[in-house]
Amino acid sequence: MLDSGFPMFTAWGPELGFLYNDAYACILGAKHPDALGRRFEDVWPEIWPDILPMVEAAMAGHATYFENLPLVMKRKGYDEQAWFTFSYSPVRDESGTVAGMFCACTETTDAVMAETALRESEDQFRAFAQAVPNHVWASRPDGHLYWFNEQVYAYTGLAEGALDGPAGWGDVVHPDDLPTAGETWARSLASGQTYHMEFRIRRGDGEWRWFVVRAEAVRDDSGAIIRWVGANIDIDDIRRQGVEMARLNAQLADLLAGSKAERDRLWTLSQDMLARADYAGGLLAVNPAWTKVLGWSEHELLTNPYADIINPENIAATTAALVEMGETRQPTRFENRILSKDGRWTSIGWTVAPEPDGIHFIAVGRDLSEDKVREQLLAQAQEALRQSQKMEAVGQLTGGIAHDFNNLLAGISGSLELLEKRLDEGRLTGIARYITAAQASADRAATLTQRLLAFSRRQTLDPRAVDVNRLVADMEDLIRRTVGPTIEVEFRPEAELWSTKIDVSQLENALLNLSINARDAMAPNGGRLTIETANKVLDGTAATERDLTAGEYVYLCVGDTGTGMTPEIIEKAFDPFFTTKPMGQGTGLGLSMIHGFVRQSGGQVRIKSVVGEGTRMCLYLPRHAGPLDTPDEPAAPRDNQAGHGETVLVIDDEPAIRMLVVEMLTDSGYRALEAEDGPGGLAILRSDAVIDLLITDVGLPGGLNGRQVADAARESRPGLKVLFVTGYAENALVGNGHLDNGMEILTKPFVLADLGDRIRKMLEARPAPEFTPH
Repeated sequence: MLDSGFPMFTAWGPELGFLYNDAYACILGAKHPDALGRRFEDVWPEIWPDILPMVEAAMAGHATYFENLPLVMKRKGYDEQAWFTFSYSPVRDESGTVAGMFCACTETTDAVMAETALRESEDQFRAFAQAVPNHVWASRPDGHLYWFNEQVYAYTGLAEGALDGPAGWGDVVHPDDLPTAGETWARSLASGQTYHMEFRIRRGDGEWRWFVVRAEAVRDDSGAIIRWVGANIDIDDIRRQGVEMARLNAQLADLLAGSKAERDRLWTLSQDMLARADYAGGLLAVNPAWTKVLGWSEHELLTNPYADIINPENIAATTAALVEMGETRQPTRFENRILSKDGRWTSIGWTVAPEPDGIHFIAVGRDLSEDKVREQLLAQAQEALRQSQKMEAVGQLTGGIAHDFNNLLAGISGSLELLEKRLDEGRLTGIARYITAAQASADRAATLTQRLLAFSRRQTLDPRAVDVNRLVADMEDLIRRTVGPTIEVEFRPEAELWSTKIDVSQLENALLNLSINARDAMAPNGGRLTIETANKVLDGTAATERDLTAGEYVYLCVGDTGTGMTPEIIEKAFDPFFTTKPMGQGTGLGLSMIHGFVRQSGGQVRIKSVVGEGTRMCLYLPRHAGPLDTPDEPAAPRDNQAGHGETVLVIDDEPAIRMLVVEMLTDSGYRALEAEDGPGGLAILRSDAVIDLLITDVGLPGGLNGRQVADAARESRPGLKVLFVTGYAENALVGNGHLDNGMEILTKPFVLADLGDRIRKMLEARPAPEFTPH
């Protein structure tokens, strides 16, 4: 032991006296030489709890071995972390009894700390390599590739580990580039010099892209290579740009390399304005086309800054284009207006390309005056075509209206004529059927008017926050009875459907109308009718495709398995009076009414159809974020519409309507006042007369509409109840659908009994406050 150069010690006898060689003295540090002959436990009290089990094992006759065991030792006056690799062996006396123990050991502190630092450095390197957007990889000194960052696998589409090994990149490097890349790599491995190459690497979709590949050797303190670290940078786009630039430069070189006579001929005969200029603002050369187009002489152009003839409104954009070209070294295009010598501004389209010196550029300008004229003529022609199509649609619309209303007016006037004849003759028997016929024609005229208003998006709507799933479920039985037993009805509701704010009756009519259309399209063999609801979120692109604003929509779609529609029919489907049904079976207003109603409500209708497979009519209705509205209470019986002497003011410029309303009020026990225009009605309202209710048309002559009359009256009668009656919804006049408390609206034509119900309901709501005279 004493002769060995390897650290060793012996602990002998009952006290485990400590004996060691010179090599071990270095491990003891300041404990040497006092440790010689002392008890083992007294020499190393700070680590004794850690090593005692091993000592006891050796004293029990069992050898032990430990590698890189961490110990906190105090051998230089302070605690320090150390690591040791050692073995403890039992030593026996002459009788074979274990009398001591022997230890051969070596301190591995430096190696362990170096390995830890290396591992931490490796972890930091890998974390950094994963964060960068480029390919990063590592190789052993012999060229065996053993690690790649995630960007490599994402690009190649290969599984992790597929590139490991000496072949490495071989499977993804272009076959034409592989030999040179491999030979260069082998030379770098042998010499330790930096590896630098450009070659193509296959992407996961099969496309080959150019990369610059560079690898550096990593060396230890002795200079030996312990690994290679490499990175690949995608330069494919840069190379393509370089090829394009080379092509342009080659073209320019070819032009400049030609004979002077050819260049002069091209320069002279070109109808385009050719020039060589600099970024400082000067023209260095111009061809004759400049004088032909603008009128300026060559001398005038070359001795003045080109900014002097650029329209001031185009200076900023022109400068920006030239600056961008100078920075990117790429050709660019732009348009500006150039001053002619006669004072006109001429539109010129420019193509400019930089010269290699970074100081000059070549410019080619083309006079766009004729192009601008053609664009203007085209726009005028398109506008004329749109106007022609509009007039054609108006003609179709007015023709259809005239046809239907003439039929309805004939029914009304004929019935009234026969009624008058019977009354003059005193014959009362059977006159009820004439009254019924006239009322039926009037009802049909009212329905036609509502459809026309729906088509024009000017009907009076009563939007309510509604659950479309509940609405469809409530109508499902009616739809089944309407379409008949040969058609299977299927409802596919969205589980958590949003609410929408819509006119419930109009939506019900639209759903029933679409169901009937689907039934007719599947006649006579039947089929399947599907009603589907869903929540739809439309981004900017999807909304633009549907002529909507981006946002959230409730989707209601009615589909059938019928005959389908051709593109030509789909294009005309929403036109008024257009129908594919046989004569007498359709007015052609159903889909136009639905389209107008939905558009007025802020939504859209779209048709999806395949001939022979079926059609889907899909409604997009804006989402409503508030709570649902409560359903209206059932209408009260009409057996008690009589008034109790309340005073009602009626303002309407139509004498017949005014007469009928006043007669109804008088017969019902009300006191009626009347006026034919806004100023006349306002005069009564500003008198001392007691007025419990104002009934006024919205559109009135005399300079005041109905809403203005009502607002003026409420200045002196704050609680005045107001019932607006109108033939269509003048939204701007009634506040865009937002009525104040105590105001309601009723659409003409109306049944007098309905008017009586509305009057009674409004008067019974709460008493009007007393009149405060001016």
